[in-house]
Amino acid sequence: MSFIINGLLLGGTYALIAVGLTLQYGVARIMNLANGENLVFACFMAFWLYTAFAINPILGIVIIAPMAFVINWLIYSYAMRPLVNRSKTSGQLEVNSILATFGLLFILKGLMKFSFGGGYFTYNYLAEGISIFGHNYGLNRVVAFIAAAVIAGTLYLFLNYTRYGTAIRAVAVNPTSASLVAINVPRASAFAFALGGALTAASGALLSSFYTFHADMGMDFTMKALVIVIMAGVGDVRGAVLAALMLGLTETAIATFVDPGLTAAGTYGLFILVLLFRPQGIFGRSNS
Repeated sequence: MSFIINGLLLGGTYALIAVGLTLQYGVARIMNLANGENLVFACFMAFWLYTAFAINPILGIVIIAPMAFVINWLIYSYAMRPLVNRSKTSGQLEVNSILATFGLLFILKGLMKFSFGGGYFTYNYLAEGISIFGHNYGLNRVVAFIAAAVIAGTLYLFLNYTRYGTAIRAVAVNPTSASLVAINVPRASAFAFALGGALTAASGALLSSFYTFHADMGMDFTMKALVIVIMAGVGDVRGAVLAALMLGLTETAIATFVDPGLTAAGTYGLFILVLLFRPQGIFGRSNS
């Protein structure tokens, strides 16, 4: 039972990271390889707010997420939209965005190393145990999971029960058809990209409360998010949440029953199996 709860607590944080990339890739059609650096930047911001101003990471999201939204909106408007305008096919856009965000990855990483150095950072927030079904778990992990669930639930309500959320889902399905029903596709894409960045930043703030972080770890989380997005099916937000929980359970089970050093191997092994036998994603629809 304990490894299941640990897996769910871990997967809940993964879910926000993956949903952020799902919006950026599934709606804006930008494969953002700098997504993990966005998360790490949020970790540093949460650390700074907590150590300098005693603002806990949950409240810090109110500052960090809007800041990330604005930064990602500017990135899309001035760096990604020119690529969108000149790419003649979706495949060309994907290649161009991968190359552009690969460069952005190193720019952001360099700025973080310049500002914070290359050391490891952590801080003491709710570092105490809480008993669940007779086992102790970190209170900071439990609180982070609850906050992630609330944010994910709010996103679900927004996407499914608001007019603009419906417009974003329409752009994800078919941007050409969406433009025919008076949806401003460029603006919706920019909004989705910025919202995805804000969600990733929120997950970074939560992750920082129980995870030792450093400036070089962004790519690890980008790859985890990419694995989850492919497992779920590109553009499927609900599938991304379920796939994130599956990945958290898989990693925890391997660390508990096999060897902690093999968690990455298990993650990518699962990824390869999905590509081989379910290329449209576990929750995606087959075209056949």
